[in-house]
Amino acid sequence: MAKRATTTTTVYLEEGAKRTFAVAVEWPGWARAARSADEALEALLAYADRYAAVPRAARIAFAKPSVLADLKVTERVAGTPTTDFGAPGVPRPSDPGRMSDDELRRSTRLLVASWQTFDAAATAARGKRLRLGPRGGGRSLAKIIDHVREADEGYLGALGARAPKATASDPHGSMDRLRSAFLETLSAVVHGEPIREPRNTKKPWSPRFAIRRSAWHALDHAWEIEDRTGT
Repeated sequence: MAKRATTTTTVYLEEGAKRTFAVAVEWPGWARAARSADEALEALLAYADRYAAVPRAARIAFAKPSVLADLKVTERVAGTPTTDFGAPGVPRPSDPGRMSDDELRRSTRLLVASWQTFDAAATAARGKRLRLGPRGGGRSLAKIIDHVREADEGYLGALGARAPKATASDPHGSMDRLRSAFLETLSAVVHGEPIREPRNTKKPWSPRFAIRRSAWHALDHAWEIEDRTGT
């Protein structure tokens, strides 16, 4: 019998007191949490099929792992109350290191594909009833969309930039303008260029961590919407 070709996905664990995240190092947005490290790895593997749509949309080859042995844990970081609350909140020690143009292009393509996955889920859910319960609580679709936009405004601020100002035609600040500013700021930080609308941020996030967090948040709520509408 021919041996199965192995597909290794590098993972790091963010371990809190009550919750652990398993995070795929090279695949922004692919991160799942559970009560233990083993359960978090199982959850990460279980979401491989759903995540595969992201690199496919970004036109990036994705060798999907099929068994737990394909997930290689190379690093562990201590979690915080943010981890236990339910969000990956701790950067890897290597995150602030230099980011090449190739890595930036690849990562931002996956980030944009994650945003598009959220948009597609939200569009498909319009007019449908979102089931209440543990998976997503009681937020309406409109409130989920507002929440994702507001979170990205916060992530942009953590990068050291202000969110686009409201205009007469766009009083709440559109998602498109916010995302354009996000991508522009990522490029500026990576290349050491001035940020268009700088913000006084004492401990700015690294581009790697900002990309990972925004992609995870968009996908987490995209999958929540899909689960709550049964799509």
